[in-house]
Amino acid sequence: MEVITFLGTAGARVMVANQILASGGLWLNLNGTEMLLDPGPGCLVQAAKRKLRATKLKAILLSHRHLDHSADMNIMIEAMTEGGLQRRGVVFAPADALEDDPVILRYLRRYPEEIMVLAEGRSYEVGEVCFETPIRHQHGVETYGFIFTTPEHTFSYISDTRYFSELGKRYRGDLLILNVVRLAPGGPYDHLSLPDAQEIIGEIKPKAAILTHFGMTMWRAKPWELAEKLSRETGTRVIAARDGMKFDLAQLDEAPA
Repeated sequence: MEVITFLGTAGARVMVANQILASGGLWLNLNGTEMLLDPGPGCLVQAAKRKLRATKLKAILLSHRHLDHSADMNIMIEAMTEGGLQRRGVVFAPADALEDDPVILRYLRRYPEEIMVLAEGRSYEVGEVCFETPIRHQHGVETYGFIFTTPEHTFSYISDTRYFSELGKRYRGDLLILNVVRLAPGGPYDHLSLPDAQEIIGEIKPKAAILTHFGMTMWRAKPWELAEKLSRETGTRVIAARDGMKFDLAQLDEAPA
């Protein structure tokens, strides 16, 4: 079983602050290796609501230190380790999440088995799952996306970033998950827009793409309808994530190449 659970699909300050959509991150269960990605505000509540047990986590991954991705980082470390009584799991985070003004509290750092610092172009392993941080993103803080490889599948998660041409060249896989905050491009924003997503999907050509992390302009434009339009235009099955949605990677084996 390889399942991705979307604990939240909110991006941008207004969406998160008002919880118009939830903001809990992604929970990956890859053949029994459970990992949490970007535990934003409400992650603990969203996980408990769906009976996902933090004590089963093998790792917590943080793409970058902004609060909509990291606000529940400390409580999820506490939950994973049962308040530090059981030293378990590995935490992966960029260096600036651990240095001055850290988002991971210092007293908690002895609770996991290890804390690994993410860096551009590196590879990491958790059980039978390998993941890479292929390129540093263009964002306000140190930010990475991930390419996950299991014995059965390869899929990518592109976290927050301004669009730049290397994105489509560095990511790969049968599934592509993109944080698409904005409906239209332009302006001083370090976030992907819908046309940026279309460009990246067209270049990578995955079997399926999932849009998530919606800002207000995307939400008002009905992302499920935008996904249908992108499916027609790119020839790739494009899905708009929903809070609590589960995506079974076995679906990729049924999708046309």
